[in-house]
Amino acid sequence: MVVVFVLLGVAALAVLGGFHWYAWRRLVRDTTAGPGTARRVGSAVFVAGPLLMLGAVVSERAGAPFWLQRTLGWPGFLWMALAVYLLLALLVGELVRPLLRRALDRRTATRRATGTEAGTGTDSEAVAHAATPGTSRTPGASAPTEPAPTEPASTKPAEPAAGGPVAAEDTAAPVGGPLPAPSRRLFVSRVVGGAVAAAAVGTVGYGTYGVLRGPAVKRVTVPLAKLPRSAHGFRIAVVSDIHLGPVLGRGFAQKVVDTINSTQPDLIAVVGDLVDGSVKNLGPAAAPLAGLRARHGAYFVTGNHEYFSGAEQWLREVRELGIHPLENARTELAGFDLAGVNDVQGESEGHGPDFGRALGDRDTARACVLLAHQPVQIHDAVRHGVDLQLSGHTHGGQLWPGNFIAAAANPTVAGLERYGDTQLYVSRGAGAWGPPTRVGAPSDITVVELASREA
Repeated sequence: MVVVFVLLGVAALAVLGGFHWYAWRRLVRDTTAGPGTARRVGSAVFVAGPLLMLGAVVSERAGAPFWLQRTLGWPGFLWMALAVYLLLALLVGELVRPLLRRALDRRTATRRATGTEAGTGTDSEAVAHAATPGTSRTPGASAPTEPAPTEPASTKPAEPAAGGPVAAEDTAAPVGGPLPAPSRRLFVSRVVGGAVAAAAVGTVGYGTYGVLRGPAVKRVTVPLAKLPRSAHGFRIAVVSDIHLGPVLGRGFAQKVVDTINSTQPDLIAVVGDLVDGSVKNLGPAAAPLAGLRARHGAYFVTGNHEYFSGAEQWLREVRELGIHPLENARTELAGFDLAGVNDVQGESEGHGPDFGRALGDRDTARACVLLAHQPVQIHDAVRHGVDLQLSGHTHGGQLWPGNFIAAAANPTVAGLERYGDTQLYVSRGAGAWGPPTRVGAPSDITVVELASREA
């Protein structure tokens, strides 16, 4: 098993290295005429970026000193997102590159044809004329004039330009004339490379701004057949995947709290992946959660990342913050039962989900709402007669086209779907793991309003 993991790690590093070499070649080597400052700076970026990215991931997983995690987190994780969109944009650029070359070739052919028709002379005449030093032709002249006196040619070789020898690619075309082939290649590479870089940086910048400004509020109405009229309109604020850590800290937690409180919910459901780190490092960042306000309180179930961060300590911490953990447990509210199960990652520590303990002895005539971090737990929920399961975990894919990967691993990626007599609502989450960036999957806090069919 160890050998398998080593081989997978080597393969992953090889793929990562191959991509960065390809990106360096297209964005640095092909867009510079030769060795110089621009190429050195670009090369340094494509060496430092992946090293920072690996450092950010390894330091977080290994529990490195928190100051080091924070130092590496921002540049490393942002490079991770940037690398994704550089690759996608470069693939599009490979399709655009030959089209641009053809357009330039057609333009060159048109100019040459137009020049011939205007009487500028055939190519053979131009070559013959250029081959006779010191002669000139005037329109209508039948013979060359006497050569003009010239200074003796210097035998000293030309000085190379600053920054290195002049490359063939750097040959400039006459003003208004067609580009020679080497210059066309350089021109195309710079146009495509510039567009690729601008698209990737713009996408990541906008996606990061979307996360940092805080989650938006979504509202969903869910009718439940067993819900009594007295509970009609009961509002549950569902928040998942806040992911407090080296990148998203106390300020972000305060934005989440303020957004939830502004909806004035009857109950708050925190459905896992609250943190990426220990209570020692992130206790101050989570402190604003003590300010959550709802008429029937706030409840919490573990996500998979809690088990990477010390789940038992975090369960004690959320109790101190006034949030009620539901560890394979259930509480009866006016009108329906609220239950919660541990995340499946807890099985590695002997604290996995136990649906029998949470739901086995309940009155099945009452409506039941279940908090479970991962959507895959819906199948157990159906077997136990749950009316509505509230989940997170998927982030909606977070970085497009990650939604297709998330769809392959989860029954529902985002939104409301029905499985038999059970409905499943999946939030995209409030924060982000790794890159503090979302593309095509905006963060949300969802107010789920329960509706009675008797009303």
